[in-house]
Amino acid sequence: MIGLEWSQAIDQWGHQDATSPAETRRSWLHRAPEAQVLALYRTIRESDADAPAPWWLRALEAGRLQSRAEGFAVEDRVAKLLSARTGWVYVPWSADGDTGFWEFMPSERKLHEPGVPTTLMLTDRHPGWIDVIRVHAGDTPEPLAVQGLADLRSNVARLESLAP
Repeated sequence: MIGLEWSQAIDQWGHQDATSPAETRRSWLHRAPEAQVLALYRTIRESDADAPAPWWLRALEAGRLQSRAEGFAVEDRVAKLLSARTGWVYVPWSADGDTGFWEFMPSERKLHEPGVPTTLMLTDRHPGWIDVIRVHAGDTPEPLAVQGLADLRSNVARLESLAP
């Protein structure tokens, strides 16, 4: 039953046309009291260590973020930066419970075959919270860790120009 409860908690209904992460924050885990969200997440993790969850919830549970609002602020700052640049598109669908990701569509022109454009996603795997996967066809390259919003702002043009 806990698996069904968690599935309903992370369900992201009605976000297909979202143009930013803020527009996808409709799930129970975005609106319920933070303590309840953490308690349910910890319970589901007891039976499923790899339970789907957004990056900010994994970071919050691990003590690397102080609040859900802090994670939302990271998402909103990235959205503000990328939406002001030509070529970046927010993709609201992703894995269950995830936030979505950004693609730099012009990067696909560098490929000689169908592939995946430069992709930016938020992550809990390092304290900069931002990973970039360069444009590619075939095997997915290792993500490049961006050390926070200041690093992204300083290097976004370089990241956009990464070759396959």
